[in-house]
Amino acid sequence: MSKKRILSTLLAFGLLAALAVALGPARGTAPDDNKAAVERVLRTQQDAWNHHDLNGFMAGYWNSPELTFFSGAKQTSGWQATLDRYRSTYNSPGHEMGKLEFSGLRIEMLGPEAAFVRGEWHLTMPDGKSPHGLFTLVFHKFPEGWKIVHDHTSAAEKNCF
Repeated sequence: MSKKRILSTLLAFGLLAALAVALGPARGTAPDDNKAAVERVLRTQQDAWNHHDLNGFMAGYWNSPELTFFSGAKQTSGWQATLDRYRSTYNSPGHEMGKLEFSGLRIEMLGPEAAFVRGEWHLTMPDGKSPHGLFTLVFHKFPEGWKIVHDHTSAAEKNCF
């Protein structure tokens, strides 16, 4: 093999190695570690909700005007608007927060800094009602940790087909 061909081959392998490192898990974090970190955000939110700490619950969301929240055929844009929506729906006079439980979590890593989560939510209210439904979330890993950048939540219909 010629010297030029050997150098080309070494350069190609070097580029492939650099690409593999660049596309590998961020900061040496394994995908399972990222999944666990995403689940911790959700469990922390659940715990905050159950302690009637709406600000603690909202800490799991990206604090940005670009946050999106879809529910009940309505789109809410921004962290503050999402907090206001939660306050008016669950934390105002005549509206109770209840006890929240997330279940059926399926966390799929879309890359080292993005995750897609599907799951179920269930509230147990003091009056015995039990609203529940499904959610899909998109998470992004920021320097301060994993945050929800998009939330699409649906409630189960009482009179479904």
